[in-house]
Order: sequence, then structure tokens, then C-alpha cells
Amino acid sequence: MLEVKLFSGIASRYLAEKIADHYGQNLGDIDVNRFSDGEMQPVINESVRGGYIFFIQSTFSPTDNLMELLLMMDAAKRASAGYITAVIPYFGYARQDRKDKPRVPISAKLIANLLQAAGANRIMTMDLHADQIQGFFDIPVDHLKSEAIYIPYLETQDLSNVIFASPDVGGVKRARTYAKYFGKDLVICDKYRKRANEVSSMTVIGDVKGGDVILVDDLVDTAGTLCRAAQIIMDKGANSVRALCTHPVLSGKAYENIDSSMLHELIVCDTIPMRQQSPKIRVLSTSKLFARAIRNMHEHRSISALFVEG
Repeated sequence: MLEVKLFSGIASRYLAEKIADHYGQNLGDIDVNRFSDGEMQPVINESVRGGYIFFIQSTFSPTDNLMELLLMMDAAKRASAGYITAVIPYFGYARQDRKDKPRVPISAKLIANLLQAAGANRIMTMDLHADQIQGFFDIPVDHLKSEAIYIPYLETQDLSNVIFASPDVGGVKRARTYAKYFGKDLVICDKYRKRANEVSSMTVIGDVKGGDVILVDDLVDTAGTLCRAAQIIMDKGANSVRALCTHPVLSGKAYENIDSSMLHELIVCDTIPMRQQSPKIRVLSTSKLFARAIRNMHEHRSISALFVEG
């Protein structure tokens, strides 16, 4: 069986160290040199010849994170690595998965092409914005689900009065997984946007009166949609509103929006590092799940057995 080696990019080292600890070995030795004009040059300081190599790096902003991952994989490919897996906890550009207006790119497909061209033999990621992005790749994609983290957490909470909700129509399948698992009701917030990151109108489909509502989404960016949904749900008579959002992009005035909103709590994963702390935000770690998935992959065991099917 090929030797496993785990490497990390700079931006995701905080998570990669925890993954390596759960896996039971140290991260591989790699340096990322920078020229004075900003160009990067990753240098792998140990042999990877014939090895089963995992590069851990989320591709959130800035784009240097993506470029660094591509260069690390190219270095490993040229050093005769046996099998290269890109472990991308947060897959950036996933929201650009289709042409929804004339003369725009399908950026998620372009990123898929770049990763394969750089030498990836396999992709491991979590909660893609749309499941069909897996079809942009001509190599295996292990799509981990955050339910494997959130469901055990929720099982420790009082769910006697809970109603699950999707903040938009596109996320219904995600929220339904939780509602079905716990045997609870599901409501939907139907939103309309005139432009990106700006919700023009929103309505709630379903009854939330007297319920403790849990919103479920794959990511939270400016938190505009989430905070708007929380306000409307509370206006409809809910007792409380919490949210589960896997990827804490949290750009712009997100922290300010969350702290001043009707949200009682926002629970996120550590696929992206937090820029600051907030009394309303709780972070759960994905490290154990990724470590188990890496081990299962290496030992040719099931990945889907790690999470609940929706």
C-alpha cells in the first residue's frame, strides 16, 4: 500500500494540523517561497516519489490560496508522486456553477479543469454549493457532508420544538435531510434578488409560530439572507432562530449583521478561518471527519458510510 503523506497550504494550516493529529502523523515538510513581486514557489522538502499525497487547502479569497494549491500539486506530480488528492474543505467559486446571464464564465468548471491539469487524481471536499459540480470533474470526487458533524451536535440539544428551514428554494434538499432525520417539519424562505448579495424580497412558506427554527445553508457570506430570514421568521411568531451554515465566508459587514440580527446562534464549521470572534457564532471542527475520510480512502473503504444520506 502506498505511503500516505499530508501537506498543507499556508491558509489552511490551522485545520490541516488538526487533521494530521487525528490521522496520527505530522504534516509533511513544505515551504512556500515568495519572490519580491509576489510570485509563489512551493518547495517540497522530502521525497514524495510513489506516495499517496494529500494537499489540504481551502480555496477561499484571496486567489493566492488556489494558486498555491495548484503549484503544490504540480511540484508533487513532477516529483513522481504516486497518487495526488486535493483536499479542499471549502471549494471556492462554487456559486458560479452555470450561465445565469449572457457573457459570464462557469467558474466552477474552470477551477475543476485547473485542478486536474495541475495533477490532481482525486478531489475531496465538503458541502459543494450544488451537488452537480461533481460532474465538472473527470476524476473521482469525495463529497463529504456536514451532517456528519451537525447531527451528532444536534442530538445533544433539546429538539422538542424544532422546525427546520431553508433560507431559499435551492437549499430545500439540504434542510429536508435534517427534517427527515429528526422527524420534524420543514419550512422554506423564498427570496428574490435583484443583484448579488442583496435580497429584494422574502416570504416564508409554512407555519413557524411557536417553534424553535433552525435554518440550514451551505455557506454564509454577507449574512444578509440569513439575517433577513431570521427577522421574518421571528415576525411570524417563532420562539427563536438558529442557523447551521457549513462555510463561514463572512465577508463585508457579516459580523456586524449577525451580531445585530435576530439570530440566537450561528453554528459553522472550520473550513474557513474566522477573521474575528462573535458571541453569536459557534465553530465545530471538520478535522476528525476529514482524517477519517482520508484513512478510508487510503484503505479503500467506504466514504459515504461517514455521513447520513439525504
